[in-house]
Amino acid sequence: MSLDNDNRPIIIKKVKKGGHGHHGGAWKVAYADFVTAMMALFIVLWILGQSEEVKQAVSSYFNDPIGFSENNKGKGIVPVQGNAIIDLDMKAQMERKLQEKKELAEMGEKIVDELQSIPEFEGLADQITIEMVDEGLRIEILDSFDEVFFEIGKSDLKSQAYEIIKKMGTNIAKLNHKIAIEGHTDSRKYSNGAMGYTNFELSAERANSARRALVSGGLKEEQIMEVRGYADKKLKNIKNPFDVSNRRISIIVKYSG
Repeated sequence: MSLDNDNRPIIIKKVKKGGHGHHGGAWKVAYADFVTAMMALFIVLWILGQSEEVKQAVSSYFNDPIGFSENNKGKGIVPVQGNAIIDLDMKAQMERKLQEKKELAEMGEKIVDELQSIPEFEGLADQITIEMVDEGLRIEILDSFDEVFFEIGKSDLKSQAYEIIKKMGTNIAKLNHKIAIEGHTDSRKYSNGAMGYTNFELSAERANSARRALVSGGLKEEQIMEVRGYADKKLKNIKNPFDVSNRRISIIVKYSG
């Protein structure tokens, strides 16, 4: 038995420690490079989708970070509410617009109060409506069955209506805003057809009558941006195209921005 054990082959096992040591953490470096490249790609794609102002700001920062920071103290591009991006200058513009909105609304209330304080105009307060719209403050002067402002088919303002609009011109001139004047008619048609005198001519002429009254009240010519004649294309009472409320003058005091 001992002889057999002496002739048995000797097997030597070598254990290698630290397997795969030749490439260890190399994959981590490659992965980090990949993530960095993807982040750079997303930043580029985001910049391409922004306005020219944002692109210029980003470009200025990367060209001269120190100079950009010194020259833009208090300004910049900052994230707000989710993914929205807003320039601080734009925020200031929004604040100015809110202040303008308040001033215009106060002016509208003042006009109504002044007209109500004048005995001869007291009964016409219900025919003047004031509201804030996208363009600014809209003052509408509605006609009535008594044809207080215009006679049917006529473009000349009656004397009482002329004085009302003149008073408005005095107030609007104080704000120095641009305005638009609109004329509207009901759907009564002229018998001479589309090639003759129509509601388009009538509405435009009524708007110009209002323009002259506003100017006589002190409104500057350069404040008048537009005079529009809409005929019956923007009815106030759609259900009744012939309703008297469709015959009206609109004065829009525009936001300055």
